[in-house]
Amino acid sequence: MKKLLLVPLLTLLAFSRTAGDAAVRPPASAPKKAITLAKATLQDKIKGGWAGQVIGCTFGGPTEFRYTGTMLNDYQPIPWYDGYIKKTMIENFGLYDDIYMDLTFVDVFEKKGLDAPVSEHASAYATAGYMLWHANQAGRYNLLNGMKAPDSGHWLNNPHADDIDFQIEADFSGLMAPGMPNTAVQIGDPIGHIMNYGDGWYGGAYVGAMYALAFTSSDVNYVVNEGLKVIPQQSTFYQCIADVIKWHRQYPTDWKRTWFEVQQKWADEVGCPDGVFQSFNIDAKLNSAYIVLGLLYGGGDFTKTMQISTRAGQDSDCNPASAGGILGTMLGYANIPAYWKMGLAEAEDIDFKYTTMSLNDVYALGMKHALQVVARNGGSVNGDQVTIVPQTPKPVRLEQAFTGHYPRSVTGINKDLTDEYSFDFEGNGFVLKGEAKPKNRSSWQYENPFAFTAELFIDGQKVETAKLPAGFTARRHDLFWKYQLTPGKHTVRVRLLNPDADHVVRIGDLMVYGDKPLKIKY
Repeated sequence: MKKLLLVPLLTLLAFSRTAGDAAVRPPASAPKKAITLAKATLQDKIKGGWAGQVIGCTFGGPTEFRYTGTMLNDYQPIPWYDGYIKKTMIENFGLYDDIYMDLTFVDVFEKKGLDAPVSEHASAYATAGYMLWHANQAGRYNLLNGMKAPDSGHWLNNPHADDIDFQIEADFSGLMAPGMPNTAVQIGDPIGHIMNYGDGWYGGAYVGAMYALAFTSSDVNYVVNEGLKVIPQQSTFYQCIADVIKWHRQYPTDWKRTWFEVQQKWADEVGCPDGVFQSFNIDAKLNSAYIVLGLLYGGGDFTKTMQISTRAGQDSDCNPASAGGILGTMLGYANIPAYWKMGLAEAEDIDFKYTTMSLNDVYALGMKHALQVVARNGGSVNGDQVTIVPQTPKPVRLEQAFTGHYPRSVTGINKDLTDEYSFDFEGNGFVLKGEAKPKNRSSWQYENPFAFTAELFIDGQKVETAKLPAGFTARRHDLFWKYQLTPGKHTVRVRLLNPDADHVVRIGDLMVYGDKPLKIKY
């Protein structure tokens, strides 16, 4: 999203930490032979991918972020019944941000072609009427205020760059590229960098690669391991998922033991200001670990996969959505158990909110786009047969966000900004959380046209003038932030240029970073 950064010492340390786990990645294999599928089989797998995603999202919806830093116990029921999907699509449509973001990009490919520039995708999602959060909303704000991708997703401009966002909406890339994980990553690369960077991008690359591989393999272990080859071994994302694979081998029948190992080693949040110092964690690699947990311990069983990826907690609608979509692609629509397709048919003609597209629409478009991608990548379509040239995954470039930044403190400010606010801190970065909003909450609007203008000064120098919209869809997710400051003492001043009688800027928490990790000794 932002300008490129050097990733020196932290990257080297991260690499050395997992040198002993390098065996998780098998050596590159020889070029693979072409694979031929019947058109009906390919269509069934595409349907299975989209349907599996909707099933997982719906099933995990009631648990989303209600279990943070813990798991759902086995005795806690999660509802599922005939008519549940339709009811949720109509009454709780905001749950499906996974889907309507995916469909935004599918729609651009359909209207503008497979070579549509990233600016078309960026514009479509930035100006859509749907609600967004975290990296998606931060990226949208950046685009609406003149920044272009990939700067809009870079961690210097987006404090949520490592969040889960592209991971939950990258399904389209793998479903367009059957058997071709490198092509899936290539399709998703510019789009993923609209809102994410580093581990946040890797989450989408990994999910897209696993979808692609699920077309040509019925082995969950193979898909999980082979898909990870698209991620650089030096990255923290790779190291986290490699650990899950390793622990699964150590504790093959105990997913909860692996969950505890993940929690112990990988649950510390660094980037997202809403998760640092909280049990809440929307980091891509942690939630991807829960996807892999469901896939590996589910062993190809749809029910086990749904239950485990949901009961792992955190973003527990998105994680079973990804796991369900990948497994649904592998199994095919016809082989998803009838229990999980209960009531699905009556929902397949309903347009997802904020779109003009239903599941039946995307089944057809998904097939159309997949055939186009197959033909572009050495494959062919002959009558009812589709020949795919499968790819051996190759690692993408190394990106790491928040290098050299370690959370040091969080302080609740909790006051209204009426004219100016100043604070001192010692460190190399900060995030000032808060929101602009109407004073009368009943007059709150998604598209409130009012926006404050505020200036940011650091050590007496003005470094930014920013708009702070009061409308939800245009809002700035965090008020101000700055990274890569010279370690030491700094003075920050925020000045409001246009106070308004009907609106207010509410300052929340101040989060401070240092250049060295804080370790509590006990």
